[in-house]
Amino acid sequence: MDSLSELVKLLNSSEKKLFRQFLQRKNKRSDVKNLALLDSIETDDISNLNKLYNPEKNNDAYHALRKRLQDNLLLFLSQRAFESSHSDTYDALRLVVVARFLLENDVIKIAFKCLDKAERLAEHLEQFNLLNELLLLKLQYAHLPGAENLEALTARFLRNQADMQREAKLNMAYAFLRQQLQQIHLEGKVVNLTALILATIRKYKISTQDLMTYKAIYQILFIANEYAAIQQNYELIERYIARTNQFMQGQQLIKQSYLFYHISILYFLANFHLRRMDFAGSVGYLKQMMDLMLRDSRYHTVFYLRHQLLSALNLFFTGFADDAIALLHKSLSNSKQAHKPEDIEDLRICLTMFLALCNDRGSLKQLGLLTRTDAWYEKKMGMLWTIRKNLMEILVQAQFSNIELATSRLNSFRRRYKKYLLKTSEERVLSYLSLVEKYLLKPDVASEPAYRKAVLNQLDRIENKDIFTLSFIAWLIARWDKKTAYKVVLSLVQE
Repeated sequence: MDSLSELVKLLNSSEKKLFRQFLQRKNKRSDVKNLALLDSIETDDISNLNKLYNPEKNNDAYHALRKRLQDNLLLFLSQRAFESSHSDTYDALRLVVVARFLLENDVIKIAFKCLDKAERLAEHLEQFNLLNELLLLKLQYAHLPGAENLEALTARFLRNQADMQREAKLNMAYAFLRQQLQQIHLEGKVVNLTALILATIRKYKISTQDLMTYKAIYQILFIANEYAAIQQNYELIERYIARTNQFMQGQQLIKQSYLFYHISILYFLANFHLRRMDFAGSVGYLKQMMDLMLRDSRYHTVFYLRHQLLSALNLFFTGFADDAIALLHKSLSNSKQAHKPEDIEDLRICLTMFLALCNDRGSLKQLGLLTRTDAWYEKKMGMLWTIRKNLMEILVQAQFSNIELATSRLNSFRRRYKKYLLKTSEERVLSYLSLVEKYLLKPDVASEPAYRKAVLNQLDRIENKDIFTLSFIAWLIARWDKKTAYKVVLSLVQE
């Protein structure tokens, strides 16, 4: 999808009407074709596009039209964002803009009042860049009557500069860790997470006190959670969870400005306890998470599907499969355009897994709705997610006797991912795939003691103790155990 189409998709029906009115007001001539181009993009009508300009004869004019439409759309979106946002940050920014206008027009007293109010808001929100801008504005007009004491103003400005530097160092460290995480994920780079974080802290000269903030805790926990997911071993990040709990217990009041970080941290904690099979602990954090989500509709929208996913997983792995499946069906039917497609795909693949483990043919339908390309999934969902999705497709097709299709998918999987799996030292996935292949070629192999032993030996590896990996192994055990894979995985979890 091109960038212009992506921008148009951000608009809902009412916003599209407003954007049309915006274009009509800007159009000075009757022969402007921007509205016709917008219609073509909305309807995906290629033939109509060719009617606007003959691409072969007037390619430059067509691209100029697209460029103007995109510029107008960006301008419209920026104005809408500024008008519709009710956050304190935007309120402070509006006050700074108004104050600058008033100062330029010699309305000094009201301008300083606006800046004072903006400063209180920005300080409360720890918006150091905004504070820097408004303090510079105050310094610029410090010679006017009614202005603040210059020394006090300068001291605040220098203190804010130090805060900006501290935040900049934390952001650089976070960016570096994210880059290293990408190399671990895509290139199989082997690192010790604790050593990496300590080296990064030293590299960017970050003090221990600097790390004791909501944003820093969120950033470290994000890195730790991703690292544990890649390694499929959440024991590796227990020390970070302990420190997070210690930090959270020391927080008495939850400021509105910290709400996003607080909810995110609770999500990571809920996920950690789920993956360690402490389901009661996970549910406790999910309850706290929902209580905070209900305080702000914006964050309810952002976190709703992720909350529902973890809730369904907790239900499923504690024996309430029907409730878990119903919850996912409801969540998917309630999903909106505002929800991230990645969150929707997460729910879809989880529902597919639940249904397959319960031997429900509805899993085939859900699998058919996972229609994006592997390249999209790898980019948006990650390699591990995409590999699991492809493995699940093989198992689901085999489960419902589509053996040729399952075999074809298996061969495609091996061609696409074998090199990556070997590079990242994930030979166990290829070993698992070989066991699946043996079953596809000869289903009676499931009755042979050597085959069963090879399957059960997979349970001895520490990285195979994860609930999702156990679900894959349970599918093989169910081939001979005369139970559904769901019953098998429940027994493995309880053990």
